[in-house]
Amino acid sequence: MKRADSFYVHGTTAVEQQRLTRLNQLINAASLKELRLEGGEKILDVGSGLGQLTWALAGAAGPHGSVLGIERSPEQIAVSRRADPDRGELAAKLEFRQGDALELPLASDEWGTFDLAHTRFLLEHVSDPVAVVRGMARAIRPGGRAVLEDDDHGVVRLWPEPPGFPELWAAYLETYRRAGNDPYVGRRLVALLAEAGLRPSRNSWLFFGSCAGSQDFTGYVENLVRILEGAQPHLLQVGFSAERFPPAIAAIEDWGRRPDSALWYSICWAEGIKPAA
Repeated sequence: MKRADSFYVHGTTAVEQQRLTRLNQLINAASLKELRLEGGEKILDVGSGLGQLTWALAGAAGPHGSVLGIERSPEQIAVSRRADPDRGELAAKLEFRQGDALELPLASDEWGTFDLAHTRFLLEHVSDPVAVVRGMARAIRPGGRAVLEDDDHGVVRLWPEPPGFPELWAAYLETYRRAGNDPYVGRRLVALLAEAGLRPSRNSWLFFGSCAGSQDFTGYVENLVRILEGAQPHLLQVGFSAERFPPAIAAIEDWGRRPDSALWYSICWAEGIKPAA
């Protein structure tokens, strides 16, 4: 992402990196499954973040595949490049490159060569998401795929609804709008593919929720709380008072301990194919 044209409300602190690591543990298997990799693909991962999914893509691409992860944040790139001891074989076919999603740092002989270009949770944070998708379209070969995964924050449901949550969530969405970004970009993914000159071929939902009694429910509750805590300075700027914030967060935490609580949410997922020249 280009700093002048994007606003990432969550930042890149150590606390945020811990949240993202846990989030990847919760959702990466579903993302990887939906991609339906066959092995041998040359993959571009745009906005690769901490790199957990990028490493997983390299594993799924197999010994004849390769993956290039593009990430703007030097803090995130530094974490991405720290290969775990058991990832030695993958490191040879995986590269992390610092760069801008709006101006992909590809060499002249790399354009039009990727089998798959993928991005997740990035388009919601840029003011011109179609420009990102156009770059992805240019990067893939004819017949190659572009896959977009992103949020539509309008579909989140907590039940029973914690006191103060609707107002808190509305303020959170306002931080996106104030920055010129789109908290509902998920519903636009197919349109973005078409506008970028790709042929939309498939869309889906990846369930992003859980309920009391499920092993992973605590992780989802913690993710929601950490997101809102990290955004607190921006929430105050859009009018959510400092006095209302602690009880609203406490209400979410209390909700997470109820025996009947449920989080209903989905990641929007869409695929487009690059037409033959």
